[in-house]
Amino acid sequence: MQEVVQAALFKRLFGLEGKRALITGASSGIGAHLALTLGQAGAEVILAARRADRLEAVAETLRAEGIVAQTAALDVTDAASVAAAVTTVGPLDILINNSGVSGQDMVIDTTEADWDRVLDTNLKGAWRVSRAFAPGLIARQGTILNVASILGIGVLKTVGPYAASKAGLIQLTRAMALELARDGVRVNALAPGYIETPINTEFFASEAGQKMLRGVPQRRLGQPGDLDAAVLMLLGPGAGFVTGATVVVDGGHTLALS
Repeated sequence: MQEVVQAALFKRLFGLEGKRALITGASSGIGAHLALTLGQAGAEVILAARRADRLEAVAETLRAEGIVAQTAALDVTDAASVAAAVTTVGPLDILINNSGVSGQDMVIDTTEADWDRVLDTNLKGAWRVSRAFAPGLIARQGTILNVASILGIGVLKTVGPYAASKAGLIQLTRAMALELARDGVRVNALAPGYIETPINTEFFASEAGQKMLRGVPQRRLGQPGDLDAAVLMLLGPGAGFVTGATVVVDGGHTLALS
C-alpha cells in the first residue's frame, strides 16, 4: 500500500507522463543526462544538437531503457536551423535550453570572435529557441527551463564572457517568466555548480582540479544525478506556482565565490 501511495505522490508532484520535452545540447553531458531523467519520469524526449551521429547514439541508449526518444538537428546560433526545428519537432510541453560553450581567457585577452561565440550560444541562443517555440508552449501551457550556472551569480577569473552570458540568462529567465505568466507558461533557471561530465573528468582529477574543488564547501564534485530533484521539481506539476526562480545546485560553492 505504501508503495502505491508513494508512486501516486511522485506522479502528482513530478510525473511527466504525456509530456513532450526538447533538450538542446543533448548530445552529451548534462543535456544527455537530463533527457534520461525526464524520460524516466514519463516524458517523450527530443534530443537536439548539431551532431546528429552523437544524438542518435544517446537516443538509442534511452530507447534501450524503454524511453520514447527522438532526435532533431538544431544549431541554436542559426535562426534558420531553429525555425526548421519548430516545424520538424512539433508541439512541446517542456523546453530545456541547455546548449552552452565557454572559454578560458582573461577579459582583456578575449577576442571579439570568442565573445560573440559564447554570448550567441549561451544567451542569444536560449532567447532564439524560446521565442521560436513560445507559441506552441503557450498553446499547451508549457514550461521552460534555462540551464544557467553559478558563474552567473558569482565569478572566477578567465570566464568573463561565460559569466556574463549566464548572468544574462538568469535575467532573461526572469523577464520571460514575467511576460509569459499570464499565458500560462512558467520559466525557471537551474544554476549548477561543478558537475562531472566526460569533458571535465580528467581536469578535476588533476592537481589544479582538486585545488579548485577545495573551494567547494562540500569538498566534492557534483554528479549529474545531483540535478535530478531540482529539475523534476521545476518541471513537474507540483511546481505550478513557481516561475522566475533560479535554483542553485552547487554543494554550497556559491557561498564561497566573490
